[in-house]
Amino acid sequence: MSVITRSRATTLGGLAVVGVSALVLAGCAGGSDDSGDSGDAAGPVEDMTLTIGTALPQTGNLAFLGPPEEAGVAYAASQINEVSDTTGLSIDVVYGDSGDTDNKAYETEIPRLLGEDVSAIIGAASSGVSLQFIDQVTGAGVIQFSPANTSDAFTTYDDGGLYFRTAPSDVLQGEVLGNLIAADGAQTLGMIVLNDSYGTGLAGYVTEAFEAAGGEVVAAPTYNTGDTTFDAQINEVLAADPDAIALITFEEITTILPSLFGQFPAESMYFVDGNLSNFGDEFPEGSLTGAKGTLPGLSIDTLGQFTGELDAFLEAEGSDPLEEYSYAAESYDATVLLALASLASGSTDPADMAAALQEVSGGSGDGETCTSYAECADIIVAGGTADYDGVSGPITFDEVGDPTEASIGIYEYGDDNTYGAWQG
Repeated sequence: MSVITRSRATTLGGLAVVGVSALVLAGCAGGSDDSGDSGDAAGPVEDMTLTIGTALPQTGNLAFLGPPEEAGVAYAASQINEVSDTTGLSIDVVYGDSGDTDNKAYETEIPRLLGEDVSAIIGAASSGVSLQFIDQVTGAGVIQFSPANTSDAFTTYDDGGLYFRTAPSDVLQGEVLGNLIAADGAQTLGMIVLNDSYGTGLAGYVTEAFEAAGGEVVAAPTYNTGDTTFDAQINEVLAADPDAIALITFEEITTILPSLFGQFPAESMYFVDGNLSNFGDEFPEGSLTGAKGTLPGLSIDTLGQFTGELDAFLEAEGSDPLEEYSYAAESYDATVLLALASLASGSTDPADMAAALQEVSGGSGDGETCTSYAECADIIVAGGTADYDGVSGPITFDEVGDPTEASIGIYEYGDDNTYGAWQG
C-alpha cells in the first residue's frame, strides 16, 4: 500500500503544494444553549441531547457508500451515548436518504430532517448532491457536515461558516492520480468523466498533474447522472488509443467496464474514490487484475482495528458485516466531532457548535491530543481543550471547514476483483 500524506505546508514526492483558500469562520451567532448559558461552557451539562440527521446515499449512483457511512455514524453515536452519564450529552440520529441528482431523494428528505429540529446534517456523499441542498441547510442555520465531499467548490462556498467535511479536496487526489498514471509509464490518457462538480473537478486536477508530468490527455468525454448507455464515451476514448484510461465515475462503472473488458488491458485502467469497489464475482475472475485506484483516507490495513470493531458492533446490533468500508471512518469522525463541539460549547445551537468545531479538531493549535470521544470528552468536562485526532486522520480544520491534513491511498486489484494494498 502506498499512502501519500499532505499537510497544508508540505510538499511531498515532487508534487505541487495544495493551495488552501481561507474564509473567516462565522463566529457564535448568539444562539442559546440547553443549559441556559451561551457558548464556551466548561464541565458537564445536564441532560443535553444533540439531534443530528444523515442525508447519505441509501439509493442512487453512490448507494454502495451508504452502508459504511451510516454504520460509521451509528457506531460513533453508540459510543457517545455510552458515556452520557459522565458527560451530560446524549445524541439522537435521524437517518435519511440523499439519493442522487437523478432520483432527487433529497428534495423530500432534507425538509423532513430539518423538520426534526436537527443541529447538523451529515451528508451528502456526492459533492454534486450536496450542492443541491447546501443553501437549504445552511440557510436554515443548520450545520452541513460531509464525510465524503471532495469537490474544491466547497472551499470558497458562501456557507455562513456552517459547512465542514472530513474528506480532502480533489486537488490532492487529482495530483496523486495524475502523477501515478505518469509514473506507471503512460504518455497518453483517456478519461470517462461524470459531468458534475466532482467528476469534472477531479478530471481537471488529474489532467493538470498528468500534463505537468509530460503526458497528454487525448480524450475526456462526459456523461450525465441518470445515463444508462455509454457506448459513445467508450468508443471516443478507445478511438484515441490512449496508454491508460481513468474512469472518473460513480456506480455507472458497472455498466461501463464490461464494454472495456477484452478491448483495453485492466492493468492500464485507473479508478477513483467514487467507484473503487470490491466487485468480486460481479465480473469474471481476473477481469480487473492490475487495475489501480485512489481513495482518500488512511489505508485499509491501518484501519483494520476500526473496521473489525465496526463489524462487531453491527453484528451485535443484528446487522451483517460490511462489504465496503469507504468513508466509514470519515463518517464516524464527523459524528464524534459534532458531539465534541456541542460539549465544548455547552450548546446544541448550530452556530455555537460551528464556532467550536475548528477548536476540537485541533485547528486552534492549543488543545490536548486525544483519540476517542470518551478521552476527548473527559478533557472538555475537566475544563480543558480537546484536540481530536480521528480514525480517518488528524483532520485539523482550517477556517473554512476543510481538513488540513489528509492521506490518499493507492490500491491495486487482484485476481478476485477486489482491491488491496499496493506496494509502490
